[in-house]
Amino acid sequence: MMSPMNRQKAYDHPVEIADHIYWVGFDEKASNIHCNPYLVIEGNQAVLIDAGSRPDFATVMMKILQTGIAPEQILALIYHHPDPDLCGSMSNMVDICANPALKILSESHNNIFLSYYIEREKRGILKSIDEHDFTFSFNGRVLHFIKTPYAHAAGSFVTYDEKTKTLFTSDLFGSESRQWDLFLRLPEDCPACGDHRRCIDERGFCPLKDILEFHKKVMPSEMALKYAADVIGRLDVKVIAPQHGSVFTERRDIDFLIKRLGSLKGVGIDGI
Repeated sequence: MMSPMNRQKAYDHPVEIADHIYWVGFDEKASNIHCNPYLVIEGNQAVLIDAGSRPDFATVMMKILQTGIAPEQILALIYHHPDPDLCGSMSNMVDICANPALKILSESHNNIFLSYYIEREKRGILKSIDEHDFTFSFNGRVLHFIKTPYAHAAGSFVTYDEKTKTLFTSDLFGSESRQWDLFLRLPEDCPACGDHRRCIDERGFCPLKDILEFHKKVMPSEMALKYAADVIGRLDVKVIAPQHGSVFTERRDIDFLIKRLGSLKGVGIDGI
């Protein structure tokens, strides 16, 4: 784990997690829920993913500016589900971007609720990913949208960057992290552990426990989570970038987490 002082310095600025993909969030010290907005840049244009809550707006926008992107260069705002932790700043983002071509992209079930975050006369910029044939291209960069219904909202989906094979997974692969760094590598023996409630090496902290408990609490059912894991398991993924928790870049960890989440028991209603 990075020391608190080094972590603060590192996370005071945008962090590049893949080629021209920047984390533009912040190190949340008041709670264990870290919200991760991401900016994807190609040339002089950008797309902002899960922009954050209203209190986070100033911090997120400052880091966007630090990447060299001006608000009017943002072509689209992508929201994976309608929760306020990622959508709360939507009206601020729409106003400051001042781009007449700006689009808000989400799934049609989500857009019913997203419309309440912005003024009525601006709701025309809300577009469904279905209308775009589940893709969005800018300056030759292609983003693909893949539905993962009920993981955790009816309109949930994930976004795949074709160029870097980065998958933006929203709440999937997220965590309510008791200890946090932006990048997480699981201990080598994690996959061999049969009981993730207690570390076999008796380490004081197990990040996998936080990940599994988060999914049990946030996802509605074992079936919904398994369906999403199966969908993601068919993709060629090099980076997992969730909206909560940490980024995964190790193929070993990605493969293990897909399998482990797909077989997780006691999820949502199935845990009652």
